[in-house]
Amino acid sequence: MGQTDRKVLVALSGGVDSAVCVQLLREQGFTVSALVLRFSDAHDKAVAAARLAADQLGVPLTVRDCSDAFRREVIAPFCAEYCAGRTPNPCLVCNPRVKFRQLCEAADEMGIFFVASGHYARIAQEGEVFFPRRAVSEARDQSYMLYRLPQEMLRRLLLPVGEFEKPEIRRRAAALGLAAASAPDSQEICFIPDGDYPAYIERQGYHGAAGNFIAPDGTVLGPHKGVLRYTVGQRRGLGIALGRPVFVRRILPGGDILLGDAGEEFYAAVALNDLIERGAGLVPGERYEVKIRSAAKPVPCRVLRRTPDGVILVFDAPARAPAPGQAAVLYRGDLVVGGGPICEIFSEVPDPE
Repeated sequence: MGQTDRKVLVALSGGVDSAVCVQLLREQGFTVSALVLRFSDAHDKAVAAARLAADQLGVPLTVRDCSDAFRREVIAPFCAEYCAGRTPNPCLVCNPRVKFRQLCEAADEMGIFFVASGHYARIAQEGEVFFPRRAVSEARDQSYMLYRLPQEMLRRLLLPVGEFEKPEIRRRAAALGLAAASAPDSQEICFIPDGDYPAYIERQGYHGAAGNFIAPDGTVLGPHKGVLRYTVGQRRGLGIALGRPVFVRRILPGGDILLGDAGEEFYAAVALNDLIERGAGLVPGERYEVKIRSAAKPVPCRVLRRTPDGVILVFDAPARAPAPGQAAVLYRGDLVVGGGPICEIFSEVPDPE
């Protein structure tokens, strides 16, 4: 098994992107096998769709149940983070700890070096270092989602879909007669199909910290429904009538929620912990672009200083509602060079020392 082998194992989800990924790799001369991961009961439809896609494409498919690992590594931390007043992105945890780990382990068992997925991203190499790289499609780019993948995964990973725009992928799927060609893109959290994450979390036996809403002037307005139902920047569903629009400015450690007026949702800087770095690492004073959530546009920033467990980033222009628990992912050009969860937000630029 080695990099010269022309065999690859594709993570097949049943969607259009991973299905076309199979065909693109075959066109590149690879012998393709497929793997579908069953993460939870909510994924049974995806497993069925993957079976259909594999049959239509004529590739061997392995079904691998990883529900125990998914519950331990993804669902439990997701629930705990929301209950602590943070806003997690479960895909960022799943990709290195479950999805790509299971994919690589299955490939090892089959004697296959290369693995692939239908992510809209690319892989770049500088010297001995591999980087996630932005996709050709700016609108579809998913390089943010791969920022935590370690070198041993990145060096094996093929991402052919990252070279295309979405309409071309759908056109190719239609030309192949694939059932997934017209399937809608998935928008919700994959293990919560109805999107009602507070109800899901409570069904798992978790309960968010209680507390009060605090008005912008410091007035205690009364109890909220538990911190798991709120996130920084949220305006709707607060049930607060102050005669003017307000939003969630901060979720305080004790469970109280500080509200803000329009204009106060912008922050000058953020602190990151649990840092991932590639290449030369993140250098104080250096400038980068940063995405503070998966759907955000990258914005210019600089590293103010390092901290014992991360860095502090200063935005060129104040950024709207960076939420603790979400990741800030840094780019040098097209390359993902680092990132980490947001652990603190600053209305003003902190002391550089």
